[in-house]
Amino acid sequence: MTDTSTATAASVPVAPHALPLLGHALPLLRDPLAFIMSLSGYREMVRVRLGPSSAVMVCDPALTRQVFLNDRIFDKGGPIYDRIREVIGDGLSTCAYPLHRRQRRLCQPSFHPTRLSGYGTVFARAAAVKADSWHDGDILDVTQEMMTLTTRATMETMFSGALAEETMRRSLADTAVIVSAFFRRMMTPALLRSVPTAQKRRYDRARDRLASTIAQIITERRADPTDHADLLSTLVSAVDEESEGGQQQLSDSELADEALTFFLGGMETTAITLAWALHLLATHPEVQQRLRAEADTARDGAELSPAHLPALGLASRVVTETLRLYPPAWMMTRTLRQDAELGGVRLKRGSTLVLSPYLLHRRADLYPEPDRFDPDRWLEGQPDRASYIPFGAGARKCIGDQFALTEAILALTAIVSRWELSPVGAQPFRPKVETSLSSRGLTLRLTERPTGRGTDSGPREAVARSAPAQPSTQPGAPGCPVQHKE
Repeated sequence: MTDTSTATAASVPVAPHALPLLGHALPLLRDPLAFIMSLSGYREMVRVRLGPSSAVMVCDPALTRQVFLNDRIFDKGGPIYDRIREVIGDGLSTCAYPLHRRQRRLCQPSFHPTRLSGYGTVFARAAAVKADSWHDGDILDVTQEMMTLTTRATMETMFSGALAEETMRRSLADTAVIVSAFFRRMMTPALLRSVPTAQKRRYDRARDRLASTIAQIITERRADPTDHADLLSTLVSAVDEESEGGQQQLSDSELADEALTFFLGGMETTAITLAWALHLLATHPEVQQRLRAEADTARDGAELSPAHLPALGLASRVVTETLRLYPPAWMMTRTLRQDAELGGVRLKRGSTLVLSPYLLHRRADLYPEPDRFDPDRWLEGQPDRASYIPFGAGARKCIGDQFALTEAILALTAIVSRWELSPVGAQPFRPKVETSLSSRGLTLRLTERPTGRGTDSGPREAVARSAPAQPSTQPGAPGCPVQHKE
């Protein structure tokens, strides 16, 4: 990219209300979304200060796309990816530019359409089993239930049942600890991150235990060359034909990084998207009714499967609109690998750029009535590539985007086919900003459809817990994410 500009980063305006030493760290920690939206008046770029350093937030969709499409210059980096690398190493979603092309080639076969169909079948069945476990009048801890669903389905598609039930539960709890700590660690200065607090020790234990679990599975799979029709089998057997000799494969450490990448990505982001979609459907019953009618027509009594996807247009639009309003990756960062120009401004090597799908997705000039849930805004065609970026764009776009969309569409259809969802209480529910836009603490009430399964007789009671402790299969046990109606 030729640098012909005359302006420097110092000419980019600084966001207001920066404090000495701290910069904008306090508003970012206190209410990150409000702070991000306060910058919507800047149409191109604005500088944000974090302690003694600063980053340039890109507010323009065309400039954002330019950054995404030039990953050779604008590489993945910055505080978000530094913290994520602590857990998943140099997996496909976090590795630097020099490693990315090779890893993408080796991972791509795992997401071939022939594989995706099998993964979708697993997910549809898991969603049906989860829906069958609920009862009329239950109050769901929605995020916990969706985390359980996506964890089980992701484990099955990745490892085809290699984990024992107790290990599965422990991995779910460990993952929740890791994910909940990401954002605070991202915003905490390096010196304080090393302080051995109880929270840090808990985080370290969870991270090490999850990594050990994945490493054990890889060791067992290396010893068994059978194709288990799962994602790990494809990764183990993948060969980079463009490497020297054309036979290079992923090492054990690379396999562990990729397995952790796809596990955390496939589980957490899909669970959050599903939770927000269910929340939006519960607060928009007319859309929920239409979606239920679509599901009944598409299935016509048959078991839900990926074969039904072409007939699930409204479900697809609901997921698309959910990702617009609540993109799991609400903020992304990039680091310049060399001096470059962006929007007529010279930026130096090592500079950090901040990109926010949440900000772009709620711009009124791009989306009329941007805060309104309206799946039918997508009837006229596909989302605009420049302004709709829930999965990123360019060579670093999420490799599993189609897998994630398939999962969400099938799960929503399975759930709405069985249950009517309604809010608990009248207070609006706000995201809890972590690395993702968390729906932690969201509850919804279930009402069984008249044509559904008959309700069990007799009273039941349980305590709903929002904490991601090990879920129990017994109603009323601690950690049970469902509160049964008496």
